[in-house]
Amino acid sequence: MYNLHTHSLLSDGVLLPSEIAVRYAAKGYKVIAITDHVDYSNIEFVAGSILKFTRSWPKNSLIKVLPGIELTHLPLAQFKPLVRYARKQGIKVIIGHGETQAEPVLKGSNKAALEAEIDILAHPGLISDEEVKLAKKNGVFLELTSRNGHKVSNYHVAKLALKWDVKLILNHDSHAPLDINSPAQLKQVGIKAGLNNKEIDKIYQDVAKFLQIIGCPAD
Repeated sequence: MYNLHTHSLLSDGVLLPSEIAVRYAAKGYKVIAITDHVDYSNIEFVAGSILKFTRSWPKNSLIKVLPGIELTHLPLAQFKPLVRYARKQGIKVIIGHGETQAEPVLKGSNKAALEAEIDILAHPGLISDEEVKLAKKNGVFLELTSRNGHKVSNYHVAKLALKWDVKLILNHDSHAPLDINSPAQLKQVGIKAGLNNKEIDKIYQDVAKFLQIIGCPAD
């Protein structure tokens, strides 16, 4: 089991990356990504710190930890250069902070992030059909989240993803210990969004393929 959206005290989370890993391992997860918030002010420091941590994480650990970032509240033109920078540094999981209904996000962020070819569009709010088709074209996962506030649009996101055959991903967007739910609880995020067991199984399969592509099989 995986969770590819977590925040440590390198941004607005409360835990060290090592404690995040230990807590997720205790819940039965096999792969996580540390994906702290970044923009031009901190990407060099945060990405560098996450890369240093993940490269020193024991290879024989019960849980694999991937280096990631979440591009957050960016001016639209900055998505592409920061994606290029992160890829060049070795970041494996790039999340775009989508147009959630829970925060004032710059209009056009969904499209700009998708055009920049991120890996995951987080909490995309009332995403449009055109944006969902762009996600399909660029192979981007649309996130269904367990996080309060952000999760209000899960049903809408799931419905459009099924309509256009776009990849979905289940994530916590965890910031604190209470955000770290069990795999069974995370599955319920998909159920509550209107998905059946077959559709959720496809999510797991698609994420497993992604993990293999980036060199981190879940098994």
